[in-house]
Amino acid sequence: MSDAQTPPPRGSILSEIDLPLFASMSLHTVLVYVAVVMARFTASYAMLDLGLSFFWVGVISSAYALIPIFIAVPLGRLNDRGYDSLTIRAGSVGITLAALIFWLVTPGPLSLFIATAMLGVGQITCMGGHQMVCIRAGKTTRGRDAVFGYQMVAIATGQGFGPLLVAWIAGDAVRPPISLLFGALVMVTLLALASSFFVKSGPVRDRKTDAAAPVGLVELLKMRGLLAYVIASIMTITALDLIVIYMPLLGAERHLDVATVGLLMAVRAVSSMTARLVYVPLVDLMGRGPLTYLAMLCPAAAFIVVASPAPLWALYPAMVVAGMGLGVSATLTLSGVVDLAPPTARATAMSLRLTGNRIGLIIIPMGASMIATFTGAAGVFVILAAGLAGSAAGVWNGRRRD
Repeated sequence: MSDAQTPPPRGSILSEIDLPLFASMSLHTVLVYVAVVMARFTASYAMLDLGLSFFWVGVISSAYALIPIFIAVPLGRLNDRGYDSLTIRAGSVGITLAALIFWLVTPGPLSLFIATAMLGVGQITCMGGHQMVCIRAGKTTRGRDAVFGYQMVAIATGQGFGPLLVAWIAGDAVRPPISLLFGALVMVTLLALASSFFVKSGPVRDRKTDAAAPVGLVELLKMRGLLAYVIASIMTITALDLIVIYMPLLGAERHLDVATVGLLMAVRAVSSMTARLVYVPLVDLMGRGPLTYLAMLCPAAAFIVVASPAPLWALYPAMVVAGMGLGVSATLTLSGVVDLAPPTARATAMSLRLTGNRIGLIIIPMGASMIATFTGAAGVFVILAAGLAGSAAGVWNGRRRD
């Protein structure tokens, strides 16, 4: 349900945001996503060095989402009670521990699985806290929409700097220096951990004295339109995740060097960031529904181009289209869930969305890895295109039934 607040006059949006709180959270967000993309990007090359099959690539990639399935909703309950800054710090510790495992333990299937799982736990813990801080930072409904859009810009910034940093360290090598990259990753995670202590805490609600009963998960899912946004979110976030995993593998198949693959991923991230900067005007212009359909169909078309034997120059505009579409749809699914959920269960609703995302990040990579065994990495992008198009159709039907 939406807040019953009158939107402020246009041009005064910054007055509707707690800027110190948002700035500290944004800095932490950028550092976290630099670390996450660096870790997953480098882990893909580590798996290549080990000669692991696509099956093992799928298993290790799925570890990122495995444990978060079971902890996302309890974390959401904690964040609803005001412990968001604490969960951000705990998540930062988890990401740092994952980086240390990547760096200090000789790469192997088991160590990569454990480190990737720890990375996933740390990331979802940070993300749940970030999302609740976004709600605190937005003083009105329109201010909150703007905060979520800018927060997605911070995520895209981190996702863009991550591969660029990898590309800068690796140079023109086809296979990057794994140990050096994991060492740099540790430094980034330590910076993220330090910055987490600058995120101001909010008021804490005592569970024993809180008169409002928690909203049940089934009750949340039955709310008008909420399930449609959760479904769209699963496919969108999975697509964003699998780009990081399978673009390096596609590049290796097509003999593209690390710098080229890193630049393609940076183009995707910058495009997402650009789209998120104009997110609020786009929603005002088109409405949530039509914008959601367009934002999911555009990357579907782009992934068909990526999967095809297109020349290198064609991959750059394809990544621009994919980045803009995924950037907008990821923001829409997040703000849509917040807008529809009751105020006392917003963090829980967002965690429910995150749980769905993580389930998708287990099932879809496993299926994609089996397909890639026969088709190569290009087959994964065909599956992503079909999934995004199908999800757009599902959202359309769901909204019509509403």
